[in-house]
Amino acid sequence: MTTPALLPLSGRRIPPLNLGPPSFPHHRATLRLSEKFILLLILSAFITLCFGAFFFLPDSSKHKRFDLGLEDVLIPHVDAGKGAKHSGIFLIHGPDEHRHREEEERLRNKIRADHEKALEEAKEKLKKSREEIRAEIQTEKNKVVQEMKIREKKPLPAVPIPNLIGTHGGDPEDNDLREKREKIKEMMKHAWDNYRIYGWGHNELRPIARKGHSTNIFGTSQMGATIVDALDTLYIMGLHDEFRDGQKWIENNLDFSVNSEVSVFEVNIRFIGGLLAAYYLSGEEIFKIKAVQLAEKLLPAFNTPTGIPWAMVNLKSGVGRNWGWASAGSSILAEFGTLHMEFVHLSYLTGNPIYYKKVMHIRKLLQKMDRPNGLYPNYLNPRTGRWGQYHTSVGGLGDSFYEYLLKAWLMSDKTDHEARKMYDDAVEAIEKHLIRKSRGGLTFIGEWKNGHLEKKMGHLACFAGGMFVLGADGSRMDKAGHYLELGAEIARTCHESYDRTALKLGPESFKFDGAVEAVAVRQAEKYYILRPEVIETYWYLWRFTHDPRYREWGWEAALAIEKYCRVSGGFSGVKDVYSSTPTHDDVQQSFFLAETLKYLYLLFSGDDLLPLDHWVFNTEAHPLPVLHLANTTLSRNPAVR
Repeated sequence: MTTPALLPLSGRRIPPLNLGPPSFPHHRATLRLSEKFILLLILSAFITLCFGAFFFLPDSSKHKRFDLGLEDVLIPHVDAGKGAKHSGIFLIHGPDEHRHREEEERLRNKIRADHEKALEEAKEKLKKSREEIRAEIQTEKNKVVQEMKIREKKPLPAVPIPNLIGTHGGDPEDNDLREKREKIKEMMKHAWDNYRIYGWGHNELRPIARKGHSTNIFGTSQMGATIVDALDTLYIMGLHDEFRDGQKWIENNLDFSVNSEVSVFEVNIRFIGGLLAAYYLSGEEIFKIKAVQLAEKLLPAFNTPTGIPWAMVNLKSGVGRNWGWASAGSSILAEFGTLHMEFVHLSYLTGNPIYYKKVMHIRKLLQKMDRPNGLYPNYLNPRTGRWGQYHTSVGGLGDSFYEYLLKAWLMSDKTDHEARKMYDDAVEAIEKHLIRKSRGGLTFIGEWKNGHLEKKMGHLACFAGGMFVLGADGSRMDKAGHYLELGAEIARTCHESYDRTALKLGPESFKFDGAVEAVAVRQAEKYYILRPEVIETYWYLWRFTHDPRYREWGWEAALAIEKYCRVSGGFSGVKDVYSSTPTHDDVQQSFFLAETLKYLYLLFSGDDLLPLDHWVFNTEAHPLPVLHLANTTLSRNPAVR
């Protein structure tokens, strides 16, 4: 049986085993080389570098351009009186040969001067005692630390917050609905209170062992993932004391300057998404500041030959790498394709277009690539820009990429037509090659592997029912009714996967093979780890159809979670949904508070709470407002406009 620590954790993709390099103890220097000897080594290397640069500078007479690319430089002209409108483009030619030689001579003289200055400084250093040198080094370190603190505290530009509608309310008139909603709120409080007592500051909770828990996706640091992930749910439910406790911890303890390797995808959807949602709901600046600090730490992950980011990045060093198991070092579609919503909002709030440019570069690259059968493979090599293994899935490894194409369009107030076209094209290919109907009449989404369709559907893929319904309006050839029906069929199939178990909770994946339909076959696929995707689809179907069956199915799931997953120290996943006496995995996932309980609460709330024409939920169920802009490439910050 897979151990709980290695079970799939994300709300959308299957996270990997921790195959990172072994860590070795850092020993203090035992050779005790003198600082003077070390300085002499550094000095000799510096002198060699300077003389090398001096004697081996290229001959300028062979070049007609001062730049490296031998190309004219195109510089956009910005009229200071007209904001950022491009009123012209000037062509800047390289200097003539005489000026070029003068510039080269100036550089030579500068190198000589720098060399002599470095020699003098080194001589002065060598005259000082060991204690004086140590004191100077410590002073320089302190100076750097102070500069970093000042930079972190630099206020962000004031940006008009979009008109936010539906951040409160949703109280149902029906007494039965009110009682059900209050029950979901009580479950949230039970999960939070026990985390507060036994796991505070840790990423997640072991509710049976009553201690903190973490996985490799968060690195080795205690980053309080449950706190950040749960904030907006607490706020929406009116648990304001608990919300303020979380805010205080974030203000005083959340630090991203740690030597820790994290999943870019997971910290984006959970941390940046959670912090941005908390900021928009509450207006508290600390959440925006922390989101931007973390985003800056993620940017080095994009330093690859193609601009496709690494899966992991060290928050301190900026060094990135990919999961070792991912198709010869490939990046994963559901990871690098699930950044758009958060990064667009970062550019909107900061006035810095770099975040928007990073995600748009990914989109442009994908548009240029050939897609087998119109499908996007799950793996892309960030070094070569070529697809890895031809495996396509709307479940783990692929899922939220398609979700974010649709939501990019929705979040742009339906002006990002490029994203909508990519979504429509992808859905047509998915319908043609992946969606099938079983002998028993259940519609399912299979996976394309090694040139054939595998008739297996994952719990993660159950989100697609909600996606199809959400994207029905605006679909091609007036197929809104078709996609509403398709979403309902997927919801029914996923409900059957729950209903055919002993616990009335769904397995991780289920097959459609001969007489076996919507049932897990392998033992390793029979677990339930508090996942939200089925309840998410119920909520979207309720919002768009108001068919009472979706509230009934949601309540069935809530009762099953309460009966079989609740323990005295919180909530735990179970290892076998087909066993009437299940064993717990002893993990309370952060996404249980961020997604599962939030969707249940919204399912029994009125439509005026977070209305879908004003809010778009990221893949971790963090609501972000629609940006009512004609062009979301620019922030509303006047300085950028």
